[in-house]
Amino acid sequence: MVKNWIQMDAPVELLRPWKLATLAIGIGLLVVGSFHYEAPDWDIPVSLIMALMAYLTASWSMHVMVERWWRQWPAMLFWTWLTVDGCYWLYWHFKNPVALELMRDVNAPASLSLYWMCGLVWYYRGTLRGMWADLKSAVIK
Repeated sequence: MVKNWIQMDAPVELLRPWKLATLAIGIGLLVVGSFHYEAPDWDIPVSLIMALMAYLTASWSMHVMVERWWRQWPAMLFWTWLTVDGCYWLYWHFKNPVALELMRDVNAPASLSLYWMCGLVWYYRGTLRGMWADLKSAVIK
């Protein structure tokens, strides 16, 4: 079941227009935030890196937890850490280690929260029309 989703469903799901649109909106908000807030560790490249990593891994990580794919937990934990903290650490380690030291402890919880929110937003497998139909039928029952 896990292998099937990764090999067959993932490429289709990653190319769904509604998911790509929400990714674009999220990246737009991150870019605007990088200009608006004067955080020493918030810039466009790290925003793009972390957003794209989340797009590739957050939904799968959420499926691993919700659907109890126990054997995938080590991989899920690794990809979650790499997306939330690992790529952030690597980027700032080379770009500005002082910013990394100042901000890493506050970035991790914020990034993890955003990661799980993204996982929930992109969790649904299907079209936007299908999602609305499923929501409508769930509410009407």
